[in-house]
Parts: sequence; structure tokens; C-alpha cells
Amino acid sequence: MPTLTQEIARFVASLRAETLPLEVVDKARSCLVNALGMAVNGFDTPYAPVARRAALALDGEVPTGATLFGDGRRSTIGAACLANSALFHGRAQEDSCGAAHFGTILIPMLLAMTEARGYPLARLIPALVAGYEAGGLLETAFAINSTPAGFRSSATYGCVAAAAAAGKLMGLDEERLAAALANAVSFTGGVLQSFADGTDEWRYQVGVIARNGLVAAELAAAGSVSAPHAFEGRAGLIRCYASVEPPADLTARLGKDWSILRVTFKPFPVCAFNQTPVTGALALRRVIAGEALAAVRVRMNPYETGYAGMDAVGPFNSISGTLMSIPFCIATTLVHGVPSMKRMTTYDDAAVNGLVAKITLVTDPEVPVLSAVLEADTVSGARHVHAQTMTPADYAFDRATLRELLTRIGAEQRLRPELFERIERVVDALPDGGVREIVDLFAAIEPHRRAA
Repeated sequence: MPTLTQEIARFVASLRAETLPLEVVDKARSCLVNALGMAVNGFDTPYAPVARRAALALDGEVPTGATLFGDGRRSTIGAACLANSALFHGRAQEDSCGAAHFGTILIPMLLAMTEARGYPLARLIPALVAGYEAGGLLETAFAINSTPAGFRSSATYGCVAAAAAAGKLMGLDEERLAAALANAVSFTGGVLQSFADGTDEWRYQVGVIARNGLVAAELAAAGSVSAPHAFEGRAGLIRCYASVEPPADLTARLGKDWSILRVTFKPFPVCAFNQTPVTGALALRRVIAGEALAAVRVRMNPYETGYAGMDAVGPFNSISGTLMSIPFCIATTLVHGVPSMKRMTTYDDAAVNGLVAKITLVTDPEVPVLSAVLEADTVSGARHVHAQTMTPADYAFDRATLRELLTRIGAEQRLRPELFERIERVVDALPDGGVREIVDLFAAIEPHRRAA
């Protein structure tokens, strides 16, 4: 009987650009457009420079290597993973597959590998799909158990996703892909405490995980002997991280129920779990129409209210704290409207902080995941109730909606719409063109800046 590493490896090896469903290919292109667009929109965030300094200190400059977006120097593929993933994660508006942000892991890694080694661009989308499917299979099945235990899904399942994607891009056969997946299990892991403390480790987790996934694939290519029962074994990933028995039909949905089709995009620079509360708060704000508030109650599913940092009420001193806090995200939305990076990094706003103190977070298992019920009492005695029920389909934007989102944020960053049009042209041309056209998007940022 085949092991889970073998079954997943067989599926990954079978992926072909010419046989992938059109909707899967289209979604992969949308994931690329969103990732590249949010990366250029996050160019001024402070995390990539930190990661670049660390990457160069570790690996140094490599003239024939992969470009570190932001300063144009080149280093190893692993260094580019570390540095560029932090840029793609800088605005926290990356894509989400459940609770995992695989795009910040897979896309910088695959671009770095393609640039440094000259892999054919025809392999890029199948490799990207391989990563989303391998990681998404596990996230969908086990995040409900691993997240409450304190493990971050991006880190827990992202290493497997990265190994699958890297191995696919490298052209590994089934046997070596299975070894890569097994290696990734041994190199996986990351906890949620930085969200609770409002610190920045999570910004860099994705780059470390990408680098580890790359190492897993390289070791497999070099001939590593790797655990065949890495997923379902007594000390394997499923029992260790999710504390459940491996389901017998886990891999049955591969190639049928595509994880990438459930990938969502974020309209606001806040945690994925705060997208709906903000959407609801915008609707409530229109109803309240400036009335003074005495109290606000927010009802949400325990899976979300129990996530690290979601119940934080301040004082805040970092965006890592504000973007996770349900009370802060709702307060700044009710006071100012659509959250911006400027609002999310304003920590001394008396009106916002005063409203945070009036917001009560209520755990309610009757409220579905990705939904929220907001109850607002005004000083005059009126009560307003707004139920915002959402599903992943509501955030799986079509290309037109995604284009509007990226250009709206670009306007905040003083970037011209032409840059985002260029991103779409480059992505839609794949596999034609060259990886240099993608890399050069980041060199084009300054010429596309509007005058202040």
C-alpha cells in the first residue's frame, strides 16, 4: 500500500501544464498577479531590508545568483527566498489558502530558482499549482487542530508546499519527490506567539520555510534516504501537529477538489480573519452615520477569536499588533473608514483607542468561520446589529476586482496604474517571455512613482 508521501508525489509528478483545468491555470495566474502587485505595493515596508541584510550576511553576493528585490544585488537562491518573501509579506495582503499564505513562500522561491538556474518558464505554473495542492491538502484537513495548538499554518504546511513546488520545478521523479516531501516534514514548524506579542518574526517565517523547502528538495535530488511514513507515522506530521489519526481517504481529493481554487485575496492590510469584521464595520459605519458609540460587541467563531493576537486591546506599538487585533481593526474602520497602512500604523489615535476600550469580543460557535456579527449601542440608546456572513468565494476575486484592488492600493503608494497593467501583461504572457521581465518589474517601481 503506498504511503502518503508516495501518493502526493505521484500526483505532483502527474501535473502537466497542458492538462491542468483552465480555471486552475487562471487562478494560478491571479495568484501571481496578486503576489507581484502586493510586493510592489509593499516596497516601502521595513521588513525586506532587514531580511536582505540577514540574507547577505549569511550567503554573500553571488553575481550569477537570484536578485534580491529592492536593491538589485544577487545572492543564493536561499538568500533570495529569505529576502524576497519578506517583501511579498510586507503589507500582509498576500493570498490565503485557509489560514496559510502559501504565495509568499512559493512565488519568491520559484522565481529565484528560475532566474538563477534557467528553468523553463513552462514549468512555473505547474510547480506553483503543485505547491498549493500539497500544502492546501494538509492545511484543509488539519489546521482546525494545529492552529489552536499554537502552530502557524503557513509554517506548518508551507515547507511541504515549498518542497513539492521546488521538486516539480526541478523535474524530480516520483521517488525523489516523495523524499523531498518527507524531508520537508522534518524541517517544518513555526508558532504563533509573535502575533500575540506584536513582533515581526512571522514576517520572516515564510522566507525561512521557503528556504527549508528548497533544502528538502535539494537533499532529495542528491539522494537522501527519507522517511516513507513522514505524514502518517506514529511520530509523523499528522499526529505531532494535529494530534489526530491520519484519515484513510486524505489524498482522494487531489486533482478533484483543487485547493488553489479556494485561495482568497485580501482587500485590506489586516489579518485574513479580520477581513470580514472590517467589511462589516464599513457597512455598520454607514448606518451609524457619525453617532457616538457607547459599546460594540463582535461575535465570531472560536477558531478565529482564539487565534493569537486577535483579542489584543493595546496599547499598540506595531502593525503586527494592530493588524491582528479585532477590536483595533473594527475601531479604526468605524472611526476612519477603509483601513490604510497609515491608519494601521497610527498607534496614538485617541478616538480609535477610546473606541477599542468599548469593543467586546464574544466567542460564538454559532457564527461561521469568515463571518462576524456586530452589535453597536449608541450613546442615544439606539442599537444597530449587522451580520456579515462571508465565504472564501467572496474573497476569490476575479481579475477585474483584483486589478481595482491593486491599483487602489498603488494610488496610496503613489504608483501609476501602468505598473499593474505591466504586471498583468507579463503574467498573462507566460510561458512566453523571460523571468527577467518579472524581475525587472521591481526595478520599474521608481519610474512609476507619482510626484509627492
